Amino acid sequence: MSIFSFNPLASSYRQSIAALLLLMIAGIGSGVGSSQAATYHLDPTHTNVRFAIDHFNTSTNTGGFYNLTGQLEYDPSANVGNISLLIPVNSLNTGNKAFDITLKGADFFDTEKYPLAYFKSTKWHFANKKAGAAVTKVEGDLTLRGITNPVVLTATKFNCYFNLLLKKPVCGGDFTTTIDRSQWNLDKYTLLGITEKVDLDIQIEAAKQ
Repeated sequence: MSIFSFNPLASSYRQSIAALLLLMIAGIGSGVGSSQAATYHLDPTHTNVRFAIDHFNTSTNTGGFYNLTGQLEYDPSANVGNISLLIPVNSLNTGNKAFDITLKGADFFDTEKYPLAYFKSTKWHFANKKAGAAVTKVEGDLTLRGITNPVVLTATKFNCYFNLLLKKPVCGGDFTTTIDRSQWNLDKYTLLGITEKVDLDIQIEAAKQ
């Protein structure tokens, strides 16, 4: 599935987004720091971003973004990594169509104007300096609604294995973070009591190329 298939963008805008993708992928290796780092392409069916936000201190609203694309570079022998994610914001799904329409509107994600969000890591942290040490955190920049802010993802798990169906190595893991939505001008209804804090759970899986 094309990352552009979710929204009929104008030709010029498609070209600018395509150029952005090429720049992100071309630049991902510059931060890895190891010629041995392998390249992995993210599997959209196993890569997503899910969110949860308190609803007036009574219940929790949840939803997610799906069909993410991007690239991972990882070298466990040198404890280095890098990842770049493209997030089609129009893939947002809360299980409630009316709520989805509201969130996609100009008061929130404004998907017509900002159809894509993206994340690019700037630094990976490992448990120690030994080869193959566990990934503990990933620092990076999250761009949403055209605004970029730093975020820190905590790794709850990250591992690689040989996928017998694909006949190639696969790496993946789960990450969590909490962001302040007002930093991306997503502050609607904060004065009415809906918190600025949003919990994010990120799942990634990528196959070696």
